[in-house]
Amino acid sequence: MKMGIAVAGVDVLSEKAAMMRESLQKSQTIADNVVTILGSFDHRLSALETAMRPTQIRTHSIRKAHENIDRTLKAAEVILAHFDQYRQAEAKILKGPHEDLENYLQAIENLRSNIQFFGSKKGFKSTDGIVVHANNLLAKAISKLEDEFRQLLLSYSKPVEPERLFDCLPNSMRPSSGSPHHEGGPSGKIPSNHHSESHNNNADAVVYTPPALIPPRFLPLLHDLAQQMVEAGHQQQLLKIYRDARSNVLEESLQKLGVEKLNKDDVQKLQWEILEAKIGNWIHFMRIAVKLLFAGERKVCDQIFEGFDSLSEQCFAEVTKNSVSMLLSFGEAIAKSKRSPEKLFVLLDMYEIMQELHSEIETLFKGEACFGIREAATSLTKRLAQTAQETFGDFEEAVEKDATKTAVTDGTVHPLTSYVINYVKFLFDYQSTLKQLFQEFEGGNDSSQLASVTVRIMQALQTNLDGKSKQYKDLGLTHLFLMNNIHYIVRSVRRSEAKDLLGDDWVQRHRRIVQQHANQYKRNAWAKILQCLSIQGLTSSGGGSGTAGGDGATGSSSGASRAIVKDRFKAFNVMFEELHQKQSQWTVPDTELRESLRLAVAEVLLPAYRSFVKRFGPLVESGKNPQKYIKYTAEDLDRMLGEFFEGKNMNETKR
Repeated sequence: MKMGIAVAGVDVLSEKAAMMRESLQKSQTIADNVVTILGSFDHRLSALETAMRPTQIRTHSIRKAHENIDRTLKAAEVILAHFDQYRQAEAKILKGPHEDLENYLQAIENLRSNIQFFGSKKGFKSTDGIVVHANNLLAKAISKLEDEFRQLLLSYSKPVEPERLFDCLPNSMRPSSGSPHHEGGPSGKIPSNHHSESHNNNADAVVYTPPALIPPRFLPLLHDLAQQMVEAGHQQQLLKIYRDARSNVLEESLQKLGVEKLNKDDVQKLQWEILEAKIGNWIHFMRIAVKLLFAGERKVCDQIFEGFDSLSEQCFAEVTKNSVSMLLSFGEAIAKSKRSPEKLFVLLDMYEIMQELHSEIETLFKGEACFGIREAATSLTKRLAQTAQETFGDFEEAVEKDATKTAVTDGTVHPLTSYVINYVKFLFDYQSTLKQLFQEFEGGNDSSQLASVTVRIMQALQTNLDGKSKQYKDLGLTHLFLMNNIHYIVRSVRRSEAKDLLGDDWVQRHRRIVQQHANQYKRNAWAKILQCLSIQGLTSSGGGSGTAGGDGATGSSSGASRAIVKDRFKAFNVMFEELHQKQSQWTVPDTELRESLRLAVAEVLLPAYRSFVKRFGPLVESGKNPQKYIKYTAEDLDRMLGEFFEGKNMNETKR
């Protein structure tokens, strides 16, 4: 049974396999038919493509032609637009810049753009009419711009009035309503405030406000004009226009202020007081010129020529050259003129202002174009320093060799002494400046050099005073003269900055010299009259050589000759009266010194006189007319000593 089932299963499978074979055969037949049909389609498509290719080529050509036409139309539009722009620019340029400068400048920009455009197109080379015409038009436009630049610059370039410049100065430096000049001091130094300003300005942060030399609202316009001219290659024309318009205006501003162009010969002809005033003014003019006028001009240049640094520096150098020369020529004339002691301080003042302005000059006059101006300023500074140094040396020599015949009959302080001391005091006002000079020319320790120079001047003065003292025939007056003068020197040094530089040793040494001369005065002026009060030659023994105030002064007059005693009193009276008459005309100007000298004389004279009168007076009083011999009491002498050294004239002493 199982066997029968198995056979039946195999039959079924065989039947199914047969059906599958039949199906596959049908599928193959269908596939073959489809391939045949597709092959037929491919053949037909190839034939169609071949038939349509000419049509496709024609269509592509038509599209390309349309694109070319579009491009050509657009190019033509651009060219036509430039032609239109050119015609508009031409119309504006022919009208000129005066009515509408802004549009005129824009027209020039458009014209430049057109020239560049047509010059780059085929058929519009520079030889073509349009470009040639455009270039000619541009040249005319730039020429009109030059005229406009010149006209604008001239219209707004006016000399600055002095009052306007003064208003730009700090309050402390504005001229007072009174006299613009001061009298010179005894040393010839102008006691104006410019010396102190040079030291105080930094500390006080003094601000200078340069004036607007051209109205600020026109500067951008001038800049635009200048820019067009530079782009057109007209730098030299621009430089000439700017120089011609601004240079004279700057010079006129200085002339209105009072600046003069003087040479060495002109300076030599001027009286010292006039020259001194001119130097003081020059110092202020330099400050005003650099800090206000030149600073203002630099600002104008920088704004008009912004972006063209080299041209800006050239224009600034050209405009300021003559004005700087006018200022520096005066300084050079002073530095080269004949040296004299009174010029030292004005030379130092001038040197100070040049030092003060040095950094500003270097900043304002920067660049290669201004090199000559910077060099001229530096050269003047060095020349002033050298002349001041030489004048310093001249002064030391002049003090020692001074041969003035000024009569100082009363032994007071000689004019040379007060002159030299005032000179030295003024020198100490310039300590920092002098130290710069010493450092520049000699190097080394500045303070010790200043001290050394001061000591030499003082020594030169004393040497000269020693020589002058020998003119006196009276040795007492010789020493009084030296005492007065050296005391004046010591007192002046003690009250000035010189004390710190010279030192206490110098002061003490010279105080001792004063005392030595005081002692020499007493010895020479009073020794002879004190001999009248000596007991020597009065007693019978003849012993003793001291005055009546010495040992034994209280002893008896026994043995003394009445006749000799009378002669002594008479001699004393005559001598004292002569001394009183003479020395009342002498002068000790210092009150303290005068009183101490009177006291020193009284301390020697009065005790000796009292003792002599007490011891030998009775001999005279017992005889006839005692008052003829004993004319004065000690109190009378003391009162009369109080009239010594008052500098009275002859008539007063007789009364």
